Amino acid sequence: MTCPALPDGFDFTDPDLLQHRVPLPEFAELRQAEPVRWIPQSANLAGFQDEGYWAVTRHADVKYVSTHPELYSSTLNTAIIRFNEHIERDAIDAQRLILLNMDPPEHTRVRQIVQRGFTPRAIRALEDRLRARAHAIVESARAHSGPFDFVTEVACELPLQAIAELIGIPQDDRIKIFDWSNKMIAYDDPEYAITEEVGAESATELISYAMNMAADRKKCPAKDIVSTLVAAEDEGNLSYDEFGFFVLMLSVAGNETTRNAITHGMHAFLTHPDQWELYKRERPATTAEEIVRWATPVNAFQRTATQDTELGGKRIKKGDRVGIFYASANHDPEVFDNPDVLDITRDPNPHLGFGGGGPHYCLGKSLAVLEIDLMFNAIADAMPNLTLVGDPRRLRSAWINGVKELQVSAV
Repeated sequence: MTCPALPDGFDFTDPDLLQHRVPLPEFAELRQAEPVRWIPQSANLAGFQDEGYWAVTRHADVKYVSTHPELYSSTLNTAIIRFNEHIERDAIDAQRLILLNMDPPEHTRVRQIVQRGFTPRAIRALEDRLRARAHAIVESARAHSGPFDFVTEVACELPLQAIAELIGIPQDDRIKIFDWSNKMIAYDDPEYAITEEVGAESATELISYAMNMAADRKKCPAKDIVSTLVAAEDEGNLSYDEFGFFVLMLSVAGNETTRNAITHGMHAFLTHPDQWELYKRERPATTAEEIVRWATPVNAFQRTATQDTELGGKRIKKGDRVGIFYASANHDPEVFDNPDVLDITRDPNPHLGFGGGGPHYCLGKSLAVLEIDLMFNAIADAMPNLTLVGDPRRLRSAWINGVKELQVSAV
């Protein structure tokens, strides 16, 4: 089969491309003709001293890379596939302290501790409070007499409030978390004029905030996840530094991704009115999973080969970066019937929107699904006739499939 003729210089991590669209047609070409393909980059374009990366586009191959950390490391170059070209290597290496960028056995140790806060019992304990919060968020948005931004008025609120509930952050401080996390990931978008230095300062502020919380709970435990994670001496606990980096990861993984899933989901409903009518009528339990598949809030992460190996018929050299493209995997016709069709009754739905399995499978999946379910139930109850006013304004990002603004109207 011939190799797909992508334009010279085509790069699946190009933030200018991703500000306008997810390159689903190009992914489809690669899955069919060359599912593992070398994508050249000029030296240090992505912040790494190399010449490019391997693009992995098939569902099966993305799962394989994800479930073999001994072959494909998250630590060597972190999981972020593209930084700013001016980033210093020390700044990349510092991110190895984040759970997302750890390999076993250190990843195993930290994850075993933090997953105490995400047990089914812990999530169920939040459900009634989050349901009430979801309805309050929608009622507040409904009060607008004209168009409003769905992202800031609706989509961002429940993920922020859920994080605050989960780890005991005062609700009044949730805007700080929103601001810090936005600045940490917005370095590719000139509208925000965020430099690497501002992003690093925001990360430092967030980590310091979390470390102070941990110190307070160590002295005076409360009935919250912070106390559980830092005060359980007999079961192992997180250091203040580890807890700070955990909150940093949670602020992005639990805030940015769920917010974008809700935003993309609402846009999908409003551009597929038959699915919105079906949802309002039947409320299928399969809805949230299909929204995550459709949205795929994280377009891609990366791994680095720990040894010479082979994938998809290609020789991968030790030290090569490997991009695992979840957006492509979630549209693989070998796995999904009619993958380009939004179907909220899709079942089974083995999408990789929460990761490809393995050690880095999303820790907060149950919480994210709950939040998505609660938000769309609340919207269907209180704003069933919501209409689209403008096209979404997308975030310029190499790896986040983000929406900055979505104008809607409830009247």
